[in-house]
Amino acid sequence: QVQLVESGGGLVQAGGSLRLSCAASGTIRSINTMAWYRQGLGKQRELVATRTGDRNPNYADSVKGRFTISRDNAKNTVSLEMNSLKPEDTAVYYCYASGWYYSGTYFSDWGQGLQVTVSS
Repeated sequence: QVQLVESGGGLVQAGGSLRLSCAASGTIRSINTMAWYRQGLGKQRELVATRTGDRNPNYADSVKGRFTISRDNAKNTVSLEMNSLKPEDTAVYYCYASGWYYSGTYFSDWGQGLQVTVSS
């Protein structure tokens, strides 16, 4: 089983910055994709940013130029640097990872979520 431990988040004023981090542990052979999603109150979960392998990152249009996703493949970690935060960025942010166990079985898991609140 994979454990995704998230840290960061909290309350910030509009225009401020926050950094989210996520570390994956377990009997992991390799991780293919690490990503961040978010879910606002009453809204569907949406992709924020993703890193797959060594490919360039992908971002939701709403966060391009403001958020940066970074991944450390050796440590199985992913972070999300969020700048110029807006009230509409308020949501629960979830870390996501997919890959393979040493057994060869594929996994796809979520973190428990971090609350990010941006006040106006």
